[in-house]
Amino acid sequence: MTGPAGRRPGPAAPGAVRTAARAARRRRALAPALVLGALALAACGKKGPPVAPETRLPRPVADLAGIVTDQAVELTWTNPSRRADGSRLRDLALVRVFRHEDEGTGPPKAALRAGRRVVGYTEVAALRLPVPPGTPGVAVEGDRVRLTDRRGLVRGRRYTYVVVAEDSTGRASPPSNRVAVPFVAPPEPPTGLRAAPGEGEARLTWTPPARYVDGSPITAPLLYEVLRAPAPGAPPEVATPAPIEAPAFVDRGLQNDRTYVYTVRALRRADGTLARGEPSAPAEATPRDVTPPAPPTDLVAAPSPGTVRLSWRPSPDADVAAYAVYRAPAGGDFVRVGSVRAPATVFVDRDVPAGRYRYAVTALDSAAQPNESPPSPPVTVTVP
Repeated sequence: MTGPAGRRPGPAAPGAVRTAARAARRRRALAPALVLGALALAACGKKGPPVAPETRLPRPVADLAGIVTDQAVELTWTNPSRRADGSRLRDLALVRVFRHEDEGTGPPKAALRAGRRVVGYTEVAALRLPVPPGTPGVAVEGDRVRLTDRRGLVRGRRYTYVVVAEDSTGRASPPSNRVAVPFVAPPEPPTGLRAAPGEGEARLTWTPPARYVDGSPITAPLLYEVLRAPAPGAPPEVATPAPIEAPAFVDRGLQNDRTYVYTVRALRRADGTLARGEPSAPAEATPRDVTPPAPPTDLVAAPSPGTVRLSWRPSPDADVAAYAVYRAPAGGDFVRVGSVRAPATVFVDRDVPAGRYRYAVTALDSAAQPNESPPSPPVTVTVP
């Protein structure tokens, strides 16, 4: 073969040979990656349906509630634990509380979220989760949150609240249900609280307050909450399942011989919400078991010189703790001469002088102040 001028070509230059060799090695190195890339493209040839972003948002809070106290509004709600698509929400990171203020005429303002704001509302709190224990104005128990708002509240104004929950990536839920709270004056505390103990119960009575905390007279019916502490110094809990109307309450199912501490607070209805007053002065009650057990029966006495052996059928009551034995000389009164712990039903009376005697047995229960049954039918014996 000859070139254009009829001459045979000469050998290639050394630099060109090295360049061609490097290119060949590069192609061999890239070949596996090209094959894998082709396989990946073949596997991804069919695309799945896109996931709608809104289905990954946290669900909105659905149980926001509010109540007025003397100088604040107390809000409660349950943090969401699911996303909109029903999947578990494991990274709830922030809850924002928004408030709108108006004169209270017309319906409460609608809550529309725009970015991280709620249109027409002011952010009054941002709770980063988990909330540190002891954070002022906030109490958290599991998913339940209680927040106290004291910022610039004015009597007679209406305050509408919503909350928005965010996950760790900043995805925010729709606004919660709205709660509109007219900031009215709550009642003064009730007075004259009395707690009369009974068996497993305490009967409470009190005098309703006559004024609201702003000094105006009370003209509408009030509601009441009874608070009970299981011991002096212990934190109280609400004992009434729901607010009650009458200034009296019977607290049943209590433990006998245990001291309970009670207070009562009054509540005012106002445009669909409640204004809660401060608790009354406390009163204590210690329920007592006052029912004696049934007496023992079938008492039998076997005398011998200097002793009398007694036996009987036990009382049927389950709380019997002991039996007391009584002896009376002929024509005399009964005197207690001994006792045995239940379930024993035998007693030996020793060092008994010769003579004629009557015996009876009673049952005592396990109360802190034991109740004693009537005596068994007596028996008469003669000690030789």
